[in-house]
Amino acid sequence: MSKEAIKSYNCQSLALVGAGYWGKNLARNFNALGALHTLCDRSPEILGSYGADYAAVRKTDSFDSVLADGAVTKLVVATPAGTHFRLARAALLAGKDVFVEKPLCLDIAEAEELVAIAERANRLLMVGHLLQYHPCVIVIRRLIAAGDLGRLQYVVSNRLNLGKIRQEENALWSFAPHDISVILSLVGGELPDQVRCCGESYLTPGVADTTLTTLRFPGKIRAHLHVSWLNPFKEQKLTVVGSRGMVVFDDTKPWAEKLVLHRDYLNWSEGRVPTPSRAEGALLSVKEDEPLRQECMHFLDCCGSRATPLTDGREGLRVLRVLKAAQSSLEHDGEARSTVLERRDFSAHPTAIVAGDAKVGAGTKVWHFTHIMSGASVGENCNLGQNVVVSPGVTLGRNVKVQNNVSIYTGAVIEDDVFLGPSCVLTNVTNPRSQINRRGAYERTLIRKGASIGANATIVCGIEVGRYAFVSAGAVVTKPVPDYALMMGNPARFRSWMSRHGQRLRLPDADGVYRCPESGLRYKEIEKGRLICLDLDEDAPLPEDLAQPGMPYLRA
Repeated sequence: MSKEAIKSYNCQSLALVGAGYWGKNLARNFNALGALHTLCDRSPEILGSYGADYAAVRKTDSFDSVLADGAVTKLVVATPAGTHFRLARAALLAGKDVFVEKPLCLDIAEAEELVAIAERANRLLMVGHLLQYHPCVIVIRRLIAAGDLGRLQYVVSNRLNLGKIRQEENALWSFAPHDISVILSLVGGELPDQVRCCGESYLTPGVADTTLTTLRFPGKIRAHLHVSWLNPFKEQKLTVVGSRGMVVFDDTKPWAEKLVLHRDYLNWSEGRVPTPSRAEGALLSVKEDEPLRQECMHFLDCCGSRATPLTDGREGLRVLRVLKAAQSSLEHDGEARSTVLERRDFSAHPTAIVAGDAKVGAGTKVWHFTHIMSGASVGENCNLGQNVVVSPGVTLGRNVKVQNNVSIYTGAVIEDDVFLGPSCVLTNVTNPRSQINRRGAYERTLIRKGASIGANATIVCGIEVGRYAFVSAGAVVTKPVPDYALMMGNPARFRSWMSRHGQRLRLPDADGVYRCPESGLRYKEIEKGRLICLDLDEDAPLPEDLAQPGMPYLRA
């Protein structure tokens, strides 16, 4: 980021909460970048330790005064982990962009709430996973992305030292978050399907001084993490092994020697017997930069551009899931744990976010990067695909199928057995303007039982789509839709009737009765524009024998 960019949107608008041990490093960087407005700490001694370089920086022990200060638009939390949730939540609700030091917080439900608040308020939430911003790690990610290492096989991370010894958190929570964050980025953001962790406490009862963690990922990728503050020498080494190359990042070496690449480390005699190549690795030239400076600049840059940070709240939540699984395994002598979210009697992918007060029915499945927000209600046996948003106050009935990339906004009511196709659009404001706040004026859209909405269709808000109606792909629905109606086009127009089984009803008999070619159920238009099923009430469940796989759609 250029100095001009910093000037344009970062002039002394950032408050640092927690100005002590690690906070001093953050203060130094943000002050040098011209962004530091306020230092907040409960200790007068810590605030008094800041010299002439910080003369223009406000100093206070009142967190509430920081929240109330309109000149502060960004807030950094560098306090003990147990306070992260409370402080970050208050800052987000006060409209600040927030940078939280690792870990994001200590509880998964609390982390989900922070992510939900940030997304709902359009605020940035970034987590201080510092190692991600190290130039050597950035080069390793590029090597993997370019295929220079071949197929990724395993990663080994050792973070060992004699000290700094803690009593409030164990070595796993103190040292491992940075390495877990990096490992997840190297495998493309995937979470491990199995976590094992062993360790022991020697200095403080119940606080593990050393831990060994093994992560198993899909595709036979493994990662091993050894962390300890009870080791006679310092080691900070990351080794990444691929099928065609290995790279070693040793952060204790001089800068020019930190990153070594070993290409083609095996020779295959007769194409079948592997023998190691003894060639020395090649030192990789990496531009020297302070990782913390890069991290601080990244936060400021994202605040200005509104881009998603590399280590955003969702990334912090993924790291927290691994930490919690590892902690559980540690407490049970290395028993395998999963990061797949299993709560109550529904299942959610680890990347999904389900607000703590959202209601989700038994048997429902929530897939990748889907967000069920606070106050939403989802019925039993629903299936929500990837990148789905269910906004506050939305109600989904039972057995609703929502395909990928669908946002269901406040005001929508989706009854039982509805199908929402990929990327269909449900609006909730007829006349949106960015300058006008329409909250509280959302319009109600009702999708009745059994209706199907095709891919990329748009349902203009304030209307009702009738029971078992069928809206074709790409249609734009601007008026109420009758039960069983097939709607096509832009704007959508009635084309014919559709049966409960999704088959087009072609021609009635002499008595005006239509018959579904798949189920045999009879239908009749009892008045103009109103069709009913003669054999089965519209609100009755479909008999089991009629719900089995039948014939494909009849086009002619």
